[in-house]
Amino acid sequence: MLSDSAQLPTLTGEQVRLRWLTDQDVESLFDIFSHEDVVRYWSQPAMSGLDEAKALLQTVNQCFEQRSLFQWGIERLDTDGVIGTCTLAALDPGNRRADLGFALHRQHWGNGFVSDALRTVLRFAFETLNMHRIEADVDPRNDRSIRVLERQGFQREGFLRERWIVNGQIADTLFFGLLRREWTDPSPGARAS
Repeated sequence: MLSDSAQLPTLTGEQVRLRWLTDQDVESLFDIFSHEDVVRYWSQPAMSGLDEAKALLQTVNQCFEQRSLFQWGIERLDTDGVIGTCTLAALDPGNRRADLGFALHRQHWGNGFVSDALRTVLRFAFETLNMHRIEADVDPRNDRSIRVLERQGFQREGFLRERWIVNGQIADTLFFGLLRREWTDPSPGARAS
């Protein structure tokens, strides 16, 4: 599983490119994750300073070295600059499973960028990494994320009561799963480089 690679491969979808995050992306990461609407249903509060974005990038790099987390920056094909992230976390090659995560800057919502990013990363997970199962947990109030997961074929598998406490607010979780045999790739044009 990318055992000798120094960084993640760039993955190209129909509208977006998923690429390695660099130091030049710190301000973009802060801009994304400091927005209350973006992190409203996350397990962590909004970032309050650039130092938190730098720490996130450092964690992403350290976890990649350990091969426990693959986090790409989402970039539109027609412009430069990171507008979101797409992540495979809790990578478990022995059981061929991983967790899926994603975030997109508020100004880019509703344009299909997350759907394209998810199709692209799922193709990589199932075809390149040979994953058997991808999981996601979502706050039940997060209708947008639920819809995008269900459009990708994810099935609701469980409800976990009071799983997260963020900023003093207790939140439940809906648990989703997608098996390799259930996944269909509707976009043959995507590729890795």
